[in-house]
Amino acid sequence: MSRSFPSPNAQRAASPDVYSLASDAPLTSSANNAKRSAAQVERASKRLMSLDALRGLNMLFIIGLSSVIVEICNLCPGSFSDALKTQMTHVEWNGIRHHDTIFPLFLFLAGASFPFSLAKARAKGLPNWRIVLKVVFRGIALVLLGIIYNNGVNFDFANLRYGSVLGHIGLGWMCAALLFMSLRRRWLIVVSAVILVGYWLALVLIPAPDVNPSEAFSPAAFTERFTHLLTPEKSESIQKNLSMEGSLVGYVDRSIMPGKLYKKVHDPEGLASTLPAIVTALLGMFFGSVLRSDKTGEYVKVLALIGFGVVLTALGFLWNEVFPINKNLWNSSFVCFVGGCSAIALGLFYLIIDVWGLRRWALAFVVVGANPLAIYLGRKFFDLNYTRDFFFSDAITRFVPDAYQALATTFAGLLIAWLILLWLYRRRIYIKI
Repeated sequence: MSRSFPSPNAQRAASPDVYSLASDAPLTSSANNAKRSAAQVERASKRLMSLDALRGLNMLFIIGLSSVIVEICNLCPGSFSDALKTQMTHVEWNGIRHHDTIFPLFLFLAGASFPFSLAKARAKGLPNWRIVLKVVFRGIALVLLGIIYNNGVNFDFANLRYGSVLGHIGLGWMCAALLFMSLRRRWLIVVSAVILVGYWLALVLIPAPDVNPSEAFSPAAFTERFTHLLTPEKSESIQKNLSMEGSLVGYVDRSIMPGKLYKKVHDPEGLASTLPAIVTALLGMFFGSVLRSDKTGEYVKVLALIGFGVVLTALGFLWNEVFPINKNLWNSSFVCFVGGCSAIALGLFYLIIDVWGLRRWALAFVVVGANPLAIYLGRKFFDLNYTRDFFFSDAITRFVPDAYQALATTFAGLLIAWLILLWLYRRRIYIKI
């Protein structure tokens, strides 16, 4: 846990200006360097409100907004409300709904924040090896927290679930950050393309050995699958390779992951699907670099995010025809489609909040987005439902009509979580790793 303190600017505003007191004397070289260094740190410490606001809106769906929407839809039955309710659930296998975009958007935004934190660390003079250690520590810490989140303090290692949302974010973000620090942009693009295309070819062409006969590995079988690479619906073998039981992803996780898998034969947060998740984080880092650039105009940044976001979304949509979008597999079409949607959303938030300066409306989201780990872990480790019922249960029972009590209860739970985050935000208390 960390607590933030006033910025160097605020501290200087509250105290005499040391430079003005010595205005008659020329500044020494060391003073110039110190001033320049302080300015670099201040610039690198710049935090975009749009990033926190979009992250906060995304987290609101996790902590109760989706349930509030479902309860409102229950009060207004109809085709539109039924469709909206469906969007608040996950797709069973192929396809995508709004709820399937929450997790990848969070990873994308974690990536988008990294160029800012990296610049801040370098402006403070931290050597690369220390930054690398911090990146690795954070990735491993998230993996461990994810295991605890899923299983509690449980020492039955054979029955633990080791895959987790936090672990997926930790490993994907960590690997992406290390690549981002090591390679030039052109090579990062090459690596991303190789991962996405290679993942597609591997899943389509290579069957899971434990659920397929030896004939599936014959040259004729590989030739048949390769022939139908762009017409997978005509190949039963490809269809099996892209199923939950028959995918190479499930086989890898069944073979090397200890403990149990979330869906017995497959884990949506397993090790194999971490590979394309790295690209999701890298996409965030690409777009975060655009936002951090001083050489690009504000509206050019917006056009870059929205324009490239549209291109990525279209690419994912087209790739879906031969490689169906699938969050469980975190496949290549899913990475492109959701990465594009995330870039468009970030571009719009950046335009409205940071370019046009319309900020007041976003505070409700920023309160959540500035402290995502606190609420994600807090709702697991603390009984917020008890707190909700303590304050609101009797009032809802007495004064709210029966038809609206489910909505009022759900909204009260969301309000409790938000008020806790507001209290932390006002006191500048942030849970960080």
